[in-house]
Amino acid sequence: MVSRIDEIDKRILYYLAKDARNTAAPEIADEMEVTPATIRNRIRQLEEDGILRGYLADIDYKSIEGHVTYQFSCTAPIPDRDRLAQAALKVSGIVTVRELMTGNANLAITAVGSDTNDIGRIAGELSDIGLDIEDESVIEKEYHRPYDPFGPEDAPKGPSLTDFMGLAGGAEVVEFTVSEGAEVAGLTIEEAVDKGLLADEMLVVGVERDGDIITPKGETVIEAGDVISLFSKTGLEKDALEVFGTR
Repeated sequence: MVSRIDEIDKRILYYLAKDARNTAAPEIADEMEVTPATIRNRIRQLEEDGILRGYLADIDYKSIEGHVTYQFSCTAPIPDRDRLAQAALKVSGIVTVRELMTGNANLAITAVGSDTNDIGRIAGELSDIGLDIEDESVIEKEYHRPYDPFGPEDAPKGPSLTDFMGLAGGAEVVEFTVSEGAEVAGLTIEEAVDKGLLADEMLVVGVERDGDIITPKGETVIEAGDVISLFSKTGLEKDALEVFGTR
C-alpha cells in the first residue's frame, strides 16, 4: 500500500530521522504553524499507518568489550526470501536483515558478535537455515542522516551517504549521491584530481546516473544527482566528502 503524506508529515519524519530522542512536538509545531497536539496526533497516525515503524538506537558495539559488527551478503531463493529473512532474524546476534530486489546477494544481514568465533557461529547458523553467504566483511563505521527533501529549505545539504563498507587494512568503500552545487559537479574525474578535490588515495569505482551504470574514466564528468561509489585506501576523514556536498 502506498501512502500519501503532506508537508507536515514530511517534516515530522525528517526531524525524527535526524534525532528522535531530542525532537520535540512544539518545535515542529512552531515551524509548521500548527499546534503541538496536531504534531502528536500526526506522529500517532504515522505509526498506525506503518510509515513510522520504530525508533532504533544507534549503538557503537565496537566500543563495548571489543564486539565486532559484520555485514553478510547472502542469497536466498526468491520464493523463500521472506521466510528465510525472518528465520535469519531469529539467529542470536543478528540485528538487521534487509531484503534486496536482486537475484544474487538478495539479503543484507548485519550481525554483532563478541569475537570472531561468535561471528563464525552466526555464519554457520545462516548456512544451516539455507542461505548462501556470498560475501562478508567487518563494518568499521556507519553514518546516518535524514532525508533532505522532507526537511526545511534552509536545512544544510550534503552528499547523501547511502552505503558504507569497511574493508581489510583500513580501506573503505562509500556510496553517496552528489548534491546540487557540489564543488566537483561539472568537473571530470581527472580535473577533480588535478584540483586536489580528490585525494590520491581515493578512487571513483562506480557512477550511476538515471538508473544507468557508467564505467568511470578520467574524462567522466561528475554531475549533481550521480550516485558515486568511492574507494579509499585509508579511512575517510569526517570532511572528506564535503566537495560532493553544497558549498
